Amino acid sequence: MAKYKTTEQVLSLMKDIERVRNIGIIAHVDHGKTTTSDTLLAAAGIISPKVAGEALALDYLSVEQQRGITVKAANVSLYHEVDGKGYVINLIDTPGHVDFSGRVTRSLRVLDGSIVVVDSVEGVMTQTETVLRQSLEERVRPILFINKIDRLVKELKLGPQEMMQKLLDIIKSVNDLIEMYAEPEFKDKWMVNPTQGTVVFGSAKDKWGFTLPIAQKKGINMKNVIDAYTAPDKSKLNELASQVPIHEALLDTVIKFVPNPRDAQKYRIPKIWKGEMDNDLVKSMLNADPNGPIVMMINDMKVDPHAGLVATGRVFSGTLRSGEEVWLVNAKAPQKILQVSIYMGQLRELADEIPSGNIAAVLGLDKARAGETLVDVNYKTLQGSFESLHYVSEPVVTIAVEPKNPKDLTKMIDALRKLTIEDPNLVVKINEETGEYLLSGMGFLHLEVSLQLLKDNYGIDVNTSPPIVVYRESIRAKSQVFEGKSPNKHNKFYISVEPLNDQTIELIANGTIREDMDSKEMAKILRDQAEWDYDEAKRIIAVDENVNLFVDMTSGIQHLREIMDTLLQGFRLAMREGPLAHEPVRGLKVVLHDAVVHEDPAHRGPAQLYPAVRNAIFAGFLTSRPTLLEPLQKLDIRVPMDLVGNVTSVLTRKRGKILNMTQVGNVARILAEIPVADSYELASDLRGSTGGRAFWGTEFSRWAPVPDSILMDTVMKIRERKGLPKQIPKPEDFLS
Repeated sequence: MAKYKTTEQVLSLMKDIERVRNIGIIAHVDHGKTTTSDTLLAAAGIISPKVAGEALALDYLSVEQQRGITVKAANVSLYHEVDGKGYVINLIDTPGHVDFSGRVTRSLRVLDGSIVVVDSVEGVMTQTETVLRQSLEERVRPILFINKIDRLVKELKLGPQEMMQKLLDIIKSVNDLIEMYAEPEFKDKWMVNPTQGTVVFGSAKDKWGFTLPIAQKKGINMKNVIDAYTAPDKSKLNELASQVPIHEALLDTVIKFVPNPRDAQKYRIPKIWKGEMDNDLVKSMLNADPNGPIVMMINDMKVDPHAGLVATGRVFSGTLRSGEEVWLVNAKAPQKILQVSIYMGQLRELADEIPSGNIAAVLGLDKARAGETLVDVNYKTLQGSFESLHYVSEPVVTIAVEPKNPKDLTKMIDALRKLTIEDPNLVVKINEETGEYLLSGMGFLHLEVSLQLLKDNYGIDVNTSPPIVVYRESIRAKSQVFEGKSPNKHNKFYISVEPLNDQTIELIANGTIREDMDSKEMAKILRDQAEWDYDEAKRIIAVDENVNLFVDMTSGIQHLREIMDTLLQGFRLAMREGPLAHEPVRGLKVVLHDAVVHEDPAHRGPAQLYPAVRNAIFAGFLTSRPTLLEPLQKLDIRVPMDLVGNVTSVLTRKRGKILNMTQVGNVARILAEIPVADSYELASDLRGSTGGRAFWGTEFSRWAPVPDSILMDTVMKIRERKGLPKQIPKPEDFLS
């Protein structure tokens, strides 16, 4: 039975790494993650059992409670006993909506196990697949909790056998995903198996749950569940909750199947640490040594109105204490830890020290950002950090914001800065020409919630422009070699461009190909996985953040090495704003074939080299069947069969495309893609056309060419909005 424990008792247990577990709760939106978390908090005595499931204790932001969704990842340290032995469970409740999936990725980096919550009626949805895939990519072991079993009785009115079949179908779907996404060494070990006890069945709202071993031990079966929900009063349901409390089933399963931090770090560090593996720092992490040098990964930054910036993350080695000086690897700066604490729901409880294997909150690291690596200051010269996080989405919708009260401009700028520290998936830019502040996010909801936070947390009301969908510019053919001259005509560059193939784009987008890689390693991957010529691949010297490559095929050019950094900066500037509509360029291979460089440094500064590089690239671009790419969202829709026609007509109106459709019983599952530009009123249209009987999930799918039939119209609208001349530039405009 879980018991309430003081912070001191929890902290003392944290020193025994065998008794520590780090877990997260992940799921599709509305499948019951936060209600599940509340039930666990109630069991630990952090909130009253009477309000568990309604308190939404980890949804501490008012915007979360108003909307009934989780936006931020929240932390808490729980105490739980199994067979009279106490354990500390560091729990993170993560967001489920696709617009906040960046937070899920960051949370998983510091965890060893995940409770995957699935609604018994809705089953595995798009976002379930996304978060489970993320979990497996981070080598985080999944446990399955099939929630809302009551819906099978009350809504579908299934008998015991039909219920079991429905549940077995969900288990099979989850195992199919594990088979698809887990690495070979974990596939068999991590398959969920009800007979072994890695699947929990229950209802978080009604506070009961069991695994098959627990059910057999206590003499309970699905007939008892049906009886509890069909009884005239709640007495049988209350009896079920006292007989098999949900927190016991979940936490017992976590203790039994999720590894302790030391065991987990042995196989997780080789995957998530990028750098030298044969040094004292890494050896200490592999053993989770509390006496080793400090290594910590920051997964979240929060702005506390009283304490300032609070960094939350996992201690992978050493012991955190206030007063210690640490080195921030990404920021390349030393900082002193002012205070360490643990989270107990919304509250931070002070601690003298937090040993490796645990989740800690730290004050004093105002230069840190999510994804930062802290190391003992004595090890700052060692090369290495936690792999840069790969987010499954990227900001694709932008709005201009201005304060309703002009006096609040400085306050708004400061608040936006703080919001982007807390949420790196939000991007704030200033339009230099108009002076507008532009806020970009993962989707319409992401921006809506961010504006609500701006109002609730910082008291700033803003006016906004209509949402603008961000496009990318690209090409569909290979160009000839063009000459780009510097304005003084003393420097010449001979450049061609061509589209990258899909495999290369995927390798860059998912972080497999990075600029900091060894050139031979990069060339080998591109040769084996993307059909590149090995010698050409070895000559890649820049990988642009918008998924573009710069290849230097020259040899023996005088002074080229001296100006290469400036050339690459010119390349990156050209990739930021393409010639079609000043949108970022994506999927371009830029090849430098030859060059003439003036011997006098005074004649080859940035003002001369930037235009020369850009002009050659843009001339090639405009002769290579240029196009716009638009972001597409993937939709996973469940709807009764008789309403399929209504859904398809909504999709057709919005340029949607059905990818696949399957039927289970009387319910159709439709997988579709829809342009983000046409998805603004999608939710209300789907609800309206189906009488609220459709439910769906969304996730970022891919970038795809805008259809030729609307390409020029779209380009012209963007140019008009940006105040650009109506006439699209011609190749000769860049060849003077």
